[in-house]
Amino acid sequence: MTHQFPVRVYYEDTDLAGIVYYANYLKFIERARSEWVRELGIDQVAMKAAGLVFAVRRVEADYLSPARFDDLLQIETSISRTTGVRLSLQQDVMREETLLFRAVVTIICMDETGTVARLPAQIRQSTR
Repeated sequence: MTHQFPVRVYYEDTDLAGIVYYANYLKFIERARSEWVRELGIDQVAMKAAGLVFAVRRVEADYLSPARFDDLLQIETSISRTTGVRLSLQQDVMREETLLFRAVVTIICMDETGTVARLPAQIRQSTR
């Protein structure tokens, strides 16, 4: 399953050269992941109340081509691998058919003490 999330590049997203500032790609893919989780029916507020939160463990990012002011981008999120304690996702930022940015993101769950916890069964089942 690939989740699609549109993002419009605003002036505030760009640097002096008029291209998307590199750190903003991480914001774009975070928004896409949040919407993907929401569409899976996972309530992150309820998770937090139960003592669990998602955390990014690792990001491997490749900046391939610049996005510019007013571009309409599509963030594609797909699962690469799921284990009992982590989700590995591939997130691609596209402008039409052109791949601009690719990230491999590893997500874990942590409890209130910051200890890695097993992903809840609902999440493991939702992502198969």
